[in-house]
Amino acid sequence: MSGIIPCMKHQIVRKAVREFAESELGPIAHDIDRDARFPWEVVEKMRPLNFFGLQTPREYGGAALDTISYAIAIEEVSRVSAAMGLCLTVHNSVGIYPIVRFGTKKQKERFLPDLAGGKRIGGFCLTEANAGSDAGGVETHAVRDGDSYILNGTKIFVTNGGICTTPLIFATMNPADMRKGFSVFIVEKETPGFSVGEIEDLCGMRANPVSSLFFEDCRVPADNLLGRPGEGLKIGLIALDTGRLGIAAQALGIAQAAFEAAVKYAKERHQFGQPVSANQTIQNYLADMVTEIDAARLLLYRGCALKDAGKPFSAEAAMAKLYCSGLAVRVSTTAVQIHGGYGYSKEYDVERYFRDAKVTEIYEGTSEVQRMVIARSVLSAPT
Repeated sequence: MSGIIPCMKHQIVRKAVREFAESELGPIAHDIDRDARFPWEVVEKMRPLNFFGLQTPREYGGAALDTISYAIAIEEVSRVSAAMGLCLTVHNSVGIYPIVRFGTKKQKERFLPDLAGGKRIGGFCLTEANAGSDAGGVETHAVRDGDSYILNGTKIFVTNGGICTTPLIFATMNPADMRKGFSVFIVEKETPGFSVGEIEDLCGMRANPVSSLFFEDCRVPADNLLGRPGEGLKIGLIALDTGRLGIAAQALGIAQAAFEAAVKYAKERHQFGQPVSANQTIQNYLADMVTEIDAARLLLYRGCALKDAGKPFSAEAAMAKLYCSGLAVRVSTTAVQIHGGYGYSKEYDVERYFRDAKVTEIYEGTSEVQRMVIARSVLSAPT
């Protein structure tokens, strides 16, 4: 659906990423989902192509892509393997971007080259047993001890958790005042006291190693504090705005894949002496699917363009994430329906799209949270 992209640069990005995803991920996408296996062999090929530094500045080894190009790359990878698209968007957006935006020169020089080169994998660790949508419920705490901070706590449902080597950890230094005490730390996996839990057995995104991370008297250098003490909420909200564009792109890729599978099947499957696609109901399904996909893509690109222009984009990112994630669920569900009984079989990819789609309405802020963000924007606007 590149016809709605006027820029040749964006068309080149789409073509290049699509060819890579189809040739390298396509043959194994079904198997890595079935086996819940992270494809390190593909990562090795992604590293020199800058998939892990899509928007990282060139001075640190990144590709420095604009945000629309970034969204296209995530969409095209997710169209083939949503789990790998998830790895890349979390790594690039909420893993690297906060360091680019808030890191000191020393932190950027130390961490960004290896992150952009895929030698280290990033993560974003906010969610806990009693904290998710409510960031104020974070119980992981950090105590200053000389030139270090000592972290104690547990993070759950960490995307890339089983492979991340440089995650960002949100912790409180003042439980009585989360706004002033909420901070972010860059923690290296090699740090004593850092440990990884078992990989979660999830419904979808099974090739992404989601796990808990544990911190027990984990001594982190004071130089690894990202931003100033107490800036955690600010950093988190800005990172999530960017992350929501990436998840919207991921959801859009799932929807596109499900739509293409539905069209192909509707043309090939015959019932009552004619292709299923000759049925007016099926045609209506396909018409609605493609219309919503194009609408979602334009909504996403608007948010990306605002970010690149340096303009506020929080509400627009929330709209894109809300709409694209809901779209992924609707389109994948309809694709399964078009396939009939075959759509419920693991032999067909639409079954995987169906499972992968749902979680896009949950992580990086649930759909309910997105509506809160959008509503606040509406109510705070001058009348």
